[in-house]
Amino acid sequence: MDSHSYFERTVALIATLSRDELKSRLKDFQGSIKLDFTDDYLDTVSLDRLRHIVLAVVLTCQPED
Repeated sequence: MDSHSYFERTVALIATLSRDELKSRLKDFQGSIKLDFTDDYLDTVSLDRLRHIVLAVVLTCQPED
């Protein structure tokens, strides 16, 4: 899959997730970096910011071809 297609599919998926689903993705993330977000913080950031954080994590930690 080319990187443009991966990016578009990833953005479209993240745009459909609810706050609880986004929080779950961050709290349960198993990747090359360690994430440490509190529920208090995740509950106070805007939904758009939460989506941005998830997108940044996913794109930063995507497997390299």
